[in-house]
Amino acid sequence: MKTAIVTDSTAYIPKEIREELNIHMIPLSVIMKGETYEEEVDLFADQFYEEVKQLDKLPTSSQPSTGKFIELFEKLAKDHDAIISIHLSSGISGTYQGAVTAGTMVEGVKVYPYDSEISCMAQGFYAIDAAKLALEGKSPEEILLRLNELKASTRAYFMADDLSHLQRGGRLSSAQAMIGSLLKIKPLLHFVDKVIVPFEKIRTRKKAMNRIAELLGEDAAKGIPLKASIIHANREEEAMEWKSELEKLYPNVDFSISYFGPVIGTHIGEGAMGLTWMLK
Repeated sequence: MKTAIVTDSTAYIPKEIREELNIHMIPLSVIMKGETYEEEVDLFADQFYEEVKQLDKLPTSSQPSTGKFIELFEKLAKDHDAIISIHLSSGISGTYQGAVTAGTMVEGVKVYPYDSEISCMAQGFYAIDAAKLALEGKSPEEILLRLNELKASTRAYFMADDLSHLQRGGRLSSAQAMIGSLLKIKPLLHFVDKVIVPFEKIRTRKKAMNRIAELLGEDAAKGIPLKASIIHANREEEAMEWKSELEKLYPNVDFSISYFGPVIGTHIGEGAMGLTWMLK
């Protein structure tokens, strides 16, 4: 059985890796200055953060249309028996539901929509692992089993430097009542039940990053092989420095660097920093 792997642009998997592993990407969009841009296609992270600085009004984002999913799925149906479509958390976007709907409207291929319940490189890790297994000829059921194993081991925390983006975007969910106090600190945030909620309130950026490192250390100390990704919002130099520090602290963890692209950056703002890790 030949299985295609699809993910959306918020996984922020580099193009060369997508091409190498045959990962198909469907883009979300950012609406800015009255124009709609598909991220990772005609709008990229560095360009986005520069443009936003000059805007009076924050950009907005939109999910792919069901038609876009149908178009891609029908194309893949020509030479695949199954499609696993891995998407950002259904608690913050309707993208996953779009894949579900499209999957019921395409003939000749079995579509398995997968809710990552998270986003960014955590979602990217899922797609990469799934693609490697698909290339090995594993069945959709075997691939989904692996994704669930990864999900059970996944942890991710991030710090938003400017919470006004999350507040205005309505992405803080149950934390909305806490916004007034949160705006004065550097809160650690994470996903719980598919939505973003506060984890801890911390006073400075450095202390917040140190706390994330401590949380990684708790899992690294168990001796299990881990892979991790530092995720930044236009703070590449800081991310590289942090990677160097973490590699010294946790030599048994395989680190990489990723980024918050335009769609996620629209909601968390420039300067955000995060770390995700899971079983290697």
